[in-house]
Amino acid sequence: MDIQMKKDIKRIFQLQKKHQKVMRSTTSEQRKAKLNRFLEVIVAHEEEIIEAVRQDVRKPYHEVKRAEILGTVKSINDNINNLDEWMAPKAVGSSLNPDAQGYLMYEPKGTCLVLGPWNYPFMLTMAPLAAAIAAGNTAIVKLSDFTMKTSNIAAKIIREAFDENEVAIFEGDVDVATELLDQPFDHIFFTGSTNVGKIVMTAAAKHLSSVTLELGGKSPTIIDDGYDLMDAAKKIAVGKFVNAGQTCVAPDYIFIRKERQAEFTDHLQAIVQAGFLAEDGTADRDKFTQIVNERNFNRVKVLFDDAISQGAEVVFGGQFDLSDRTISPTVLKNVTSDMKIMQEEIFAPILPLLNYDDLDEVVDFINDRDKPLALYVFSSNQEVVEEVLNHTTSGNASVNDVVVHFTDYNLPFGGVNTSGMGSYHGIYGFKAFSHEKGVFVQAK
Repeated sequence: MDIQMKKDIKRIFQLQKKHQKVMRSTTSEQRKAKLNRFLEVIVAHEEEIIEAVRQDVRKPYHEVKRAEILGTVKSINDNINNLDEWMAPKAVGSSLNPDAQGYLMYEPKGTCLVLGPWNYPFMLTMAPLAAAIAAGNTAIVKLSDFTMKTSNIAAKIIREAFDENEVAIFEGDVDVATELLDQPFDHIFFTGSTNVGKIVMTAAAKHLSSVTLELGGKSPTIIDDGYDLMDAAKKIAVGKFVNAGQTCVAPDYIFIRKERQAEFTDHLQAIVQAGFLAEDGTADRDKFTQIVNERNFNRVKVLFDDAISQGAEVVFGGQFDLSDRTISPTVLKNVTSDMKIMQEEIFAPILPLLNYDDLDEVVDFINDRDKPLALYVFSSNQEVVEEVLNHTTSGNASVNDVVVHFTDYNLPFGGVNTSGMGSYHGIYGFKAFSHEKGVFVQAK
């Protein structure tokens, strides 16, 4: 990184620190005006955003439109529509004196850093940025250098929508991120891998910066006896294979009874064939996303080869094409816990099947491992659902569906321990970028 970039980072950081006095006193109407301007610029550049993401990872047009554009628009509008209520002080009374008053007020944390991921590079950067603006902060943004076309259009949008003393963006590789992390931000919001999350948290500790870490993990899926396998297959196919499995809340592996496995995979294969594959059975390049880079492609191939070498079998799929970084939707059976594919998050379109006899062994298996970002259970038996939910820990959980909980802004979204720290979406995003200050007013 050149000397000028370092100077620019320090200059803009100091500029935003000074401007915080202005930002923290903004009214809800002023903040909504900023968000509306942000929204207008995004909508005006919609096709450029879609094309940029497509150039980065060959993501199908409709997937980019739905996730990157509509997801971002929904997030910004949610902040605009609810900001008056969120900003209002909340009376809580007093436990000391019935005549005294206690209330909560929400003040911006200050100058924030938003570090975005590469798997949904636009939406997963702009959604937390919208929350930071709604809460009255200044912010510096950096997208992943794995998706530079998207970073370029994001830079164009941010510079068109905001003055740099309010929101600024820096582009570049890990050196730029390292220099940004060296600044004493009031809050850091990071979306990405657990390993990098540890680096972010270590950097934040130097300045006692608060953090929100949106990480990942191996999200388990349980299919109970008697549940409609076609329904489960339809939902799991979309949740697992959209974006080539490069989704932090994608089902990572499935527990299913051995006697139900063949019927489930038959349904799943038919759905995948119709939705993602070409006539020759390989991934349709017009319908299926690439793996983000060669390094990740090779990482996944190592996991796959290790599983096969130890006795796992391909139910369908298994095609790897390094020339355009494509891995066809793949299901593996006879997978065991000691295979490498069960040791780390797959983050690719490979779905291992594990068989089970007793629900207790499933619960023990999940609890013996790192706490996942999401957990899914398909069951028509409420006792089974309660057994799973009450005896496991996960960032979020969904019953009889996968992934869609991410889009429900009435729920906080976030992980726990190795899958993350803190949450956002809806009011939870506003609170993530706010300090909730308790105020006591003594009676006269």
